[in-house]
Amino acid sequence: MINLLKKILPLKLIRSILPAYHFIMAWLAACYYAFPSRRLIVIGVTGTTGKTSTVSLLASILNDNGYPAGYTSTAQFNDGRREWLNDKKMTMPGRFFLQKNLKRMLKNGCKVAIVETTSQGIEQFRHRFIDYDILLFTNLYPEHIEAHGGYENYKQAKGKLFAHLKRCCFKYLNDDNRVVVNPTALQKTEFKKLKKRIIVNADDKQSVYFSSFWSEAKTAYSQAANLELNKNILSEIEPKVDVVAYEELFSGIDGSDFIFANERYHLSILGSYNIVNAVAALSIARELDIDAKALAEALAKITVLPGKMEKIEAGQDFHVLVDYAFEPKALTALYENLEIFNYNRLIHVLGSTGGGRDQSRRPILGLLAGEKADFVIITNEDPYDEDPLLIIDQISVGAEKSAKKLGVNLWKEPDRRQAIIRALNLAQTGDLVLVTGKGAEQYICGPNNTKIDWDDRRVLKEELDKL
Repeated sequence: MINLLKKILPLKLIRSILPAYHFIMAWLAACYYAFPSRRLIVIGVTGTTGKTSTVSLLASILNDNGYPAGYTSTAQFNDGRREWLNDKKMTMPGRFFLQKNLKRMLKNGCKVAIVETTSQGIEQFRHRFIDYDILLFTNLYPEHIEAHGGYENYKQAKGKLFAHLKRCCFKYLNDDNRVVVNPTALQKTEFKKLKKRIIVNADDKQSVYFSSFWSEAKTAYSQAANLELNKNILSEIEPKVDVVAYEELFSGIDGSDFIFANERYHLSILGSYNIVNAVAALSIARELDIDAKALAEALAKITVLPGKMEKIEAGQDFHVLVDYAFEPKALTALYENLEIFNYNRLIHVLGSTGGGRDQSRRPILGLLAGEKADFVIITNEDPYDEDPLLIIDQISVGAEKSAKKLGVNLWKEPDRRQAIIRALNLAQTGDLVLVTGKGAEQYICGPNNTKIDWDDRRVLKEELDKL
């Protein structure tokens, strides 16, 4: 409907009515599905990175400990009965989809709903009429700043979610930890009140901002080395922030071990940066009174996150890895974790998203790839309405600054399948082929809302079988 209005109404008028349109649609969706979030424990996860991994880890932990959980995330959807890959190409889908999925979770016996909540979704009121109980802030650094008109606007957009917590209805849990519908005044004294809580990553400099919003309880997780400093930084926040420490013990090809809240945990999925995502998930689970031993057992069972440092095996004698990393900081963290593979040469296939999304990062991505990889293949990702060749050229500028030479150790290949084929053909025994930018996404998005079915993991398996 909004696309139709854009064609027939002046742009200035469209901009003035959009907020009202988004708000009304959010209200209508909640009304149509009878406000299902009021009968669920609702956890909102927001930040720049780590959201999707945290959602997946948390859902697995809760499902293993008597809290059946559904969720929506960049990678997957789950309604409590069925889990499927996100086929919407949107982290936070439309209001009717969100409310419908919440209703399905309720019908399928879920106690908990986890909603990965984005700044752009918040700006479009997709969070409104969802009654959150626990909000998690992972981190914040420049991303989508062109869409928001700057970093400060981006931060404030996420802040609207935390301001929303005060509007959300209070909930009470019975002995089975299910939300009691419309409890009487007498029942409220018998049931356990679910405190509205904010949880933040104390190591992020914006933790003060996000923990300053109203809530009944506040928790922060901090690297052990920063614990006293972070306690001091957060000491003026009311109510008092409970700061809990974690510390990495080691990380390798078999996963990572770490200490959190004086308990030892093992994480089987790869990447030491996933420790902080695990700590974020554990910080939420602890507030639901799950004991440390049960948390440790549940966490140790998780072996893979879709599209997150995911290994592709088809009998080849070299490593193949898919990861969602699409911006400089996440890509840098990924490079730092590749050493566990003890590879010979690194062959990297990457691109960058179009549609006006953070154009300034394109040459930075190219420069990083040029410095870290032996061979760089720049390809199409999600051009939307931009010229994919222009996007590729902008990335290539950065790669060429690192002394990469076209046709020697740098290639521009618009066809993503052909880029993957080139990478696999270059690979020799012990090399590592890295494909980033899309992870487990199911489409390549082009102009005029066109979508091409796609999954990097599927394509890699298809082409590996041909070798």
